[in-house]
Amino acid sequence: MLTTAQILSFLLAALLITATPGPDNLMVLGMGMSRGRARGIAFGLGCALGCLSHTVLAVVGVSAMIAASPMAFTALKWVGGAYLVWLGIQALRHAGSGRLEAQGLPGQPLRTLFAKGMVANAVNPKVVLFFLSFLPQFVVPSQGAVGLQLGVLGLVFTLQAAVLFGLLGYFAGAIGGWLNRRPRAGLWLDRIAGTVFIGLGLRMVAAR
Repeated sequence: MLTTAQILSFLLAALLITATPGPDNLMVLGMGMSRGRARGIAFGLGCALGCLSHTVLAVVGVSAMIAASPMAFTALKWVGGAYLVWLGIQALRHAGSGRLEAQGLPGQPLRTLFAKGMVANAVNPKVVLFFLSFLPQFVVPSQGAVGLQLGVLGLVFTLQAAVLFGLLGYFAGAIGGWLNRRPRAGLWLDRIAGTVFIGLGLRMVAAR
């Protein structure tokens, strides 16, 4: 089962990554700014819950890989580590390039926006690849119950994303205005996230 240290280190990394200006949270902010708090929250919660589908894929896929070959799992973590390093380099190269624009879908009920957010996240192949690379970095096979470890990590990621996206939707106007007035804030968030990605990837590459 997961240790407290595993959960805390994972939660810290997840919070930094989720807070970094990206397509999902910028859409949530834009929705809240243009269509109000309720719609921003609904869309944000949908995006967050879409992560559950990726968690299921990770649990099934990674668990099957470990059962078939522990060496294959090690290879997955190496490939995943390299992918995270690449994501980190890209985040540093394009730091501060994210732009916040007010956007929304007029006249749509909250449940429709919730569903749209969930589907948009669930069908995004980049998110699938990210989950398959990110979650295994915090799994310790020797502790057993790998599927349960992955499931708990995915649930933790989903819950923190729901809280953060919900807050983004609720305070969209204030947060959006603050970010637009301070472009360097987004620059530093990207730099922090890029450093986190590279650190996680290098930790895996250096692990023995």
